[in-house]
Amino acid sequence: MSVAQATPATAFASNRAWRLSPQVALREEAFGALAYHYGNRRLVFLKSRALVAVVTALEAYPTASAAVEAHVPAADRARYVQALARLAGSGVIDEA
Repeated sequence: MSVAQATPATAFASNRAWRLSPQVALREEAFGALAYHYGNRRLVFLKSRALVAVVTALEAYPTASAAVEAHVPAADRARYVQALARLAGSGVIDEA
């Protein structure tokens, strides 16, 4: 799993509610998805179907951590939280 062309988030809090930004369109691909941000024109690759599942489900959970816990095995959760932080830094997800 990796997120290309993203910068680390400085204020990502996994204990808060997050959502896919309304300015982002996801296009599912065999490897995961492409995320295009219409505001900043960034194209970000989500190279994991599990990451796509977490990102699309974020709004249904009270916190980002809860979404990760529901979709990701315990051993991999820290990596997914880091990936969400990078997505927040690139504007793909934002606080709900």
